[in-house]
Order: sequence, then C-alpha cells, then structure tokens
Amino acid sequence: MCRHIAALGPPMTLGSVLVAPPHALLRQSWAPRRQRNGTVNADGFGVGWYAEGDPVPARYRRAAPIWGDPGFADLARVIRTGALLAAVRDATLPGADGEAAAAPFAAGPWLFSHNGSVGGWPGSVADLAAALPAEELLSLVARSDSALVWALVLHRLRAGDDPGRALAETVADVARAAPASRLNLLLTDGVRIAGTAWGDTLWYRPGTQDAPVLVASEPYDDDPRWREVPDRTLLVASRGDVLLSPLKELPA
Repeated sequence: MCRHIAALGPPMTLGSVLVAPPHALLRQSWAPRRQRNGTVNADGFGVGWYAEGDPVPARYRRAAPIWGDPGFADLARVIRTGALLAAVRDATLPGADGEAAAAPFAAGPWLFSHNGSVGGWPGSVADLAAALPAEELLSLVARSDSALVWALVLHRLRAGDDPGRALAETVADVARAAPASRLNLLLTDGVRIAGTAWGDTLWYRPGTQDAPVLVASEPYDDDPRWREVPDRTLLVASRGDVLLSPLKELPA
C-alpha cells in the first residue's frame, strides 16, 4: 500500500503541499491516519511536477524513505509549480528495482501513481500482460504490479482514450482478472487529474482562485472542505470542476 496526492492550481511550492501541512505526505510516510493496509511507507518516494511552458514533467525519486532524504525539504521549499503528483511507497513485495519502482511513473506529459496492490500477483494478470504489444511489455519500468498497471493505462492513452476512460477500463480489466485487487489510481497531464477509488480511501478538496484542487489518499489537514470519494468511483478534476461517476459494477 502507498499514499499519494495530486494538486492542480495557482503556482505553489512543492513543500506547501508535501511538507508543510500537519498531515502532509511527509508525515503520512510513517503516520498515515486512514491507511487500511500496511503501516509504514518506507520503500521509496517520488514527486513529479510541471515547469511553466513545458508539458513534460520533471521527477525526483528515491528508493529510500522520504524522511531519510535530507535534500528533499530544500528542493520542496524552492520549486514552484502549477501541478504535481507525489507518492510514498509501501511495496507489495520486496524487489530489486529501487527508485524505478517508485511513483510517479511518467511518459510524455503524463504522471501516474497506484495506491494498492494486484491480488494474486503476478499470475492473476499474466493474460493482461501477454495482451500488451511485445515492445511495451519489454519496456516495463519495473517488475512490480504498479508498473504493469501503468503499462496498461499508458497503452490505452496511446490508443486515444481520454484519461478517465483509460483509468476506468484498466481498473475493470484488472479487477476482473484479479478480484482481490485494490486499485486507487492517480493520473495527471498538468491540466487535469483523473483518479479512481477502488478498495482504499480517496479524498479531494475543491480548488479556489487562490488554492489548488487536491486529490489524495487522505486529507493533509482538517480543513472541512475535504470530501471523501465513494468506493468504486472515477474522479476527473480540473482547476474549476470535480466530477464523480460510478465505475462499472463488478463482484466485490
């Protein structure tokens, strides 16, 4: 299990979202308040953000816990952006992929994170993996369930699916093949955020003229504007709107 957050709005420092709030992602790495599976997110972390005028995001990822990186707070204090996606990782299984397995994953303008696990990994989704073009399968960025879920989402994005449909169809495919999966996904291109609640908590805080829209595994403070996303729901957010729609009904 992991914790993740996406933000979209007026320019903000990374630290104002990831470090400064009382229950920010930094604190959630060792003391999450609403994490249902696992307790400590110490298997790596990452943040991706967009510079003004550049559609391709930058990333900073490490295989170590976020609290063990003395340089991160300095970077977070000075880097400003209008959109970011960040995550702290609790690995489903031990692995040797290091920071390559740490979200956010990236391709072109996209940043992606998976909070959850694929039940019965890896055998349960072998057929889904085999259905990917060989080049995409051989290009998996890590040997993890999240990396495969990302490859499935990216395949749909490249085929022309909009972000909401790409997430919804991927969740349906994986949940059908591996019903015990938890599939809370986040995806952004710096203009919109798409997310799914499937098996764990997801919350959002609407944006204002002066504050970003936030989508996260759990609230980073006690602001009453935070709203919980119902389980089995697709969320699509822009700076001005947050739309929720039910995901396809599948066996629980």
